[in-house]
Amino acid sequence: MDSLSNAIITMMNNELRNKRSCIVSPASKLIGQVLRTLQQNGYIGTFEFIDDGRSGKFVIQLLGRINKLGPIRPRYPVSVKELETWERRYLPGRELGYLILSTSRGVVTNREVKAQRLGGSLLAYVY
Repeated sequence: MDSLSNAIITMMNNELRNKRSCIVSPASKLIGQVLRTLQQNGYIGTFEFIDDGRSGKFVIQLLGRINKLGPIRPRYPVSVKELETWERRYLPGRELGYLILSTSRGVVTNREVKAQRLGGSLLAYVY
């Protein structure tokens, strides 16, 4: 199974149940970078890595600001020119929500990709 998809689905399920926090296990660097991107855009609060002697886990503070959060499978490679079609497919409107992409400069949103003129692979969407 895909650990990033499991983490995203766990966060969305806890958000729908109006929980204030959730635990995501197993932890990875990619999940940590996606969480940092969500935190920078105001969708989640703080998150903390806990080393349990295995693969670790994240404890995430939920703020109740996520309407929809979902993984994009398979992780399609996207150029800047193709990004508009993917935004229309996954986001509800213009300038509403974010696509999260993995690029050569780290995990960033679709707006940062357009500003930096990069390409990357799609990971998730949030609004």
